Amino acid sequence: MTEDMFRTVLDTVGVTTDKEGWLRLPEGQLMTLYASHDGVALNIAKVECLRMVHGVIRARSSKGETFFVAREDLFALSLDGGTSVAAGRKAGFLG
Repeated sequence: MTEDMFRTVLDTVGVTTDKEGWLRLPEGQLMTLYASHDGVALNIAKVECLRMVHGVIRARSSKGETFFVAREDLFALSLDGGTSVAAGRKAGFLG
């Protein structure tokens, strides 16, 4: 993914920059990053904020995990509905 594509997606989503320099998604929104390198795929789910320096994307998840990925290894981003998902049955499980 080019830097222009990445910036266009972030602008479309409406990210804001906080005082520490993190790009924050709007309240209640989460993002999933899809990356691939040498045939190995990596999905980074529940991302709440990002930071990009010298082509390296630092992504922090809602669970407090931090991931580092090269921007050129990204091929897609998706927006998740939000953080307020009602607890319930998982697909395929009864009870």
